[in-house]
Amino acid sequence: MTQSSYFFCGVGGSGMAPLALIMRSKGFRVQGSDRALDQARVAARFDYLQSQGIDLFAQDGSGVVSADQIVVASAAVEDTVPDMVSARRVGARVMRRAELLSELFNGSDQRVGVAGTSGKSTITAMLAWILDRAGQDPTVINGADMLNYVTADAPFAAARVGAPDLFAAEVDESDGTIALYDPTVAVVSNISLDHKTMEELRQLFGDFVAKSRVAVLNFDNAESLALGGRAQEAVSFSLISSEADLSARDIVQRPDGVDFTAHSRDGANWPVSLRTPGLHNVANALAALLAARALGVDMAAAAQALSDYRGVRRRLEVTGIAGGIIVIDDFAHNPDKIAATLRTLRAFPGRLLVMFQPHGFGPIRLMRRELAEAFQQGLAPDDVLIMPEPVYYGGTTDRSVGSQDLVGDLVAMGVKAEAYADRAACGDRLVELARSGDRIIVMGARDDTLSVFAQDLLERLA
Repeated sequence: MTQSSYFFCGVGGSGMAPLALIMRSKGFRVQGSDRALDQARVAARFDYLQSQGIDLFAQDGSGVVSADQIVVASAAVEDTVPDMVSARRVGARVMRRAELLSELFNGSDQRVGVAGTSGKSTITAMLAWILDRAGQDPTVINGADMLNYVTADAPFAAARVGAPDLFAAEVDESDGTIALYDPTVAVVSNISLDHKTMEELRQLFGDFVAKSRVAVLNFDNAESLALGGRAQEAVSFSLISSEADLSARDIVQRPDGVDFTAHSRDGANWPVSLRTPGLHNVANALAALLAARALGVDMAAAAQALSDYRGVRRRLEVTGIAGGIIVIDDFAHNPDKIAATLRTLRAFPGRLLVMFQPHGFGPIRLMRRELAEAFQQGLAPDDVLIMPEPVYYGGTTDRSVGSQDLVGDLVAMGVKAEAYADRAACGDRLVELARSGDRIIVMGARDDTLSVFAQDLLERLA
């Protein structure tokens, strides 16, 4: 990284913005463009990036003008995007986001890579807060804003800039770039069908674990646990089995959190009280505790730190209450995440009105059956699922299977499900259906305007 100028194509993305901010904090000149900026979406995010000294351009190629620039692009950016065309024309080096992040990550002395199908952002945020409270000053990059670090001056906080010798990062298997990371501590929260086939996932996660000094694995997930044979040292966590190295006992769920005892296989116990609800967050906390212990953090101090953990944005985040109706903003987008969210909400009374926006046409094709099963099993007879068509910002993706197809499957399975051409129609239908005591869940990924949609719903209900 000898060159001093970085241009981020897609700078407003949840994974790109924190990386751009870290590079800016290191003294590099940072510029960027974003389709959402051109379309006047999520203006607050771009105002914040500009306030941090990041120069913004239209995504028309005008910002890429020199071979001295390094153009950083996410895996979703196609070669036909004007910035990429300009990069080739001027001879600028092009890096994928994961290449740059892995360079930073692999250059640290202690490296925690948090991987898995579900729970990565939460575990990373929990671990960040534990390490911070323990005085270890980690550098952290996450795929979601960590609410413990959100302030009036820093409304977007998916990164924490700390010391260079300890780096914790959420790492992604969806595009195969997990192979670039060389962790000292590897966390695998769980493995299930998402972006790739199970055979591909086993290989990717197995290779990731094999490079680590300590692997933190989910005892309750057979695919994760099976990776232990490839690890130099493996420790496990469980919600149900005392055979794991760290397990949960005496779980008491609350609408706004959950209490439990973290029980070590050697007999030690630590009380934990979380402000975030759901059994999946108990599992996430156990994983974070084990990762912290692998880095030498005292377990009593780690457990205490979790009592002040505030969560991550768009993970069962309550937007507000109007007319006795609770509006919730949630990132769930694959079968495991959807099941966890619905399981948590169904533990308490109130009809669910779910607006699920798929994060692409590809995921519906790949996970159509599994998505249908998650909703069938997670929704009660009175609950209603409403779907617009998937996120689509252009490109060459196959759009032959969409929300209408998934809704057709669900209706045949006896689920109350409705499909609409766009999100505005979904909003109208939700307002029409909602009554006091209901909970509206705005569910989906890779679209920051879903939070705006949730806020608009709340205002209409009020």
